[in-house]
Amino acid sequence: MATTACFIIVSRNDIPIYEAEVGSAAKREDAAQLHQFILHAALDIVQDLAWTTSAMFLKAIDRFNDLVVSVYVTAGHTRFMLLHDSRNDDGIKSFFQEVHELYIKVLLNPLYLPGSRITSSHFDTKVRALARKYL
Repeated sequence: MATTACFIIVSRNDIPIYEAEVGSAAKREDAAQLHQFILHAALDIVQDLAWTTSAMFLKAIDRFNDLVVSVYVTAGHTRFMLLHDSRNDDGIKSFFQEVHELYIKVLLNPLYLPGSRITSSHFDTKVRALARKYL
């Protein structure tokens, strides 16, 4: 079964620092822009929910047609946002937790400036492998 999934990491200053289309569905020309629009529109909902709960994994916070936005908020208020069409909450939570571990490793790199774009090909490869494993 082909899945649609778009993953984005947004810094605490609302700046996207990593983006990836990680689904196995065929890519459409306008799909990337639509996915970005949906995810950025959900940022306001995330902002409100992040202060009302102590949970890091916010599950499905927004819907658009058959697509669902799931969010994981780190302690530093970095948001991991996933736009998907699957219903696998446990797999999505595991995906977020393992990407969070990868993100912490990036932050511990003395050459990485926090809040700047993540351009590491190693990070990208690992995120895509985790997406294939869990989503």
